[in-house]
Amino acid sequence: MGAVVGALAAVSLGFAPHAAAYDDVQSKQWYLEPMQAEQMWKVSTGKGVKVAVIDTGVDANTSSLKGQVLTDEVPKSVAYRATVDYTGHGTTMAELIAGTGAGGGLKGLAPGAKIVPYRIELEGLTGGAEEKQKTPDAVDAIRAAADTDVKIINMSFGGDGPSPKDKAAIEYAASKGKLLIAAVGNDGRTNGRIGYPASFPYVVGVSAADESGTVSKFSSHGGYVDLTAPGQDFPGWCDANFRSYCDDVNGTSSATAIASASAALIWSAHPDWTVNQVTRSLVDTAGRSWPKNDPSTYLGYGAVRPRVVLANPDYNPGPANVDPLARENGGDLLAKSADSSSSSASSSPSASASAASQAPEKGSGGATSAAGSSADSSSDSNTLWIAMGAATAVIVIGGGGFAVMRARRAR
Repeated sequence: MGAVVGALAAVSLGFAPHAAAYDDVQSKQWYLEPMQAEQMWKVSTGKGVKVAVIDTGVDANTSSLKGQVLTDEVPKSVAYRATVDYTGHGTTMAELIAGTGAGGGLKGLAPGAKIVPYRIELEGLTGGAEEKQKTPDAVDAIRAAADTDVKIINMSFGGDGPSPKDKAAIEYAASKGKLLIAAVGNDGRTNGRIGYPASFPYVVGVSAADESGTVSKFSSHGGYVDLTAPGQDFPGWCDANFRSYCDDVNGTSSATAIASASAALIWSAHPDWTVNQVTRSLVDTAGRSWPKNDPSTYLGYGAVRPRVVLANPDYNPGPANVDPLARENGGDLLAKSADSSSSSASSSPSASASAASQAPEKGSGGATSAAGSSADSSSDSNTLWIAMGAATAVIVIGGGGFAVMRARRAR
């Protein structure tokens, strides 16, 4: 993002060496059935919701994304090669969110949503100094997206930090009512540290779980985890050639995309809700078997379950102007912005964001890079042991039981 962040990386574990059969991709998206996707789509497909995917670019010509990518809505200041994906990562995220599944491609959890692509410099960008100079950085992309009508900003990347510029960009976007969702990273096998932007206040940090519901062994952990979602053992694009998918494109990146799609389904069904109400609905209905006021270090408030909201036409999302994560965020940014605006007619969004930057950091402790884990793609996450006397708990996605190891969230 800023100079302090240094090299950012997309938080997937890398591509498995064997390609997935193109016509068998959707059968490997194991989470669609337990999340009851078909039933949810009868109520909402995400139609009317735009999701900014800030990543390695998004190829708008894959069979699953044709007609799904709003290339003409990328602000000109950050539009450089937005639809030229240099690793396949951004395109995978876009398909997991809003892919139609046409031609046997990945089926997005919110196939009625639309993608606005942003291409930033992440690991894998080639072309030398000139290409890097022309490619927007994350700060510019976040600010640009904040000034559009996208509702959700998906950030499946991470790095060291923070810098004042990074934090100000996040708070600016939050002050505009955007739902910011980011991957917590893949350092679970090493130090478990969570990088930025997931570590910032006003960003929903997402961890990953496998098909059994076990926390993925690679998934980073700590006080910055807010939700978890499926993020292991399903296909994604192998490279920038887009000839075939590869199996087991694992990472909290994919989990983040599915969390963003979950939010899109809810927001589409309730277009008059605010970001606070959509976030609250995700938190309140998340699958967990522990008290909501004691979130898990590994799973946050639990597993995303948009079907619970969609199945209840009388669901009460709570107050529109109260941040459900104000405790983690160090205060309610929108409320502070409103107070600032009422006290000074000349107050601007940037000034409001600056004032809110005095809030304490989300969670506790520092954070290092959340990207570039050296973990392999093993799915033996059921062997993950969490120290500190953790008790076993069960969370539920759809109708399935998700066995996880539970630990007290650090603050």
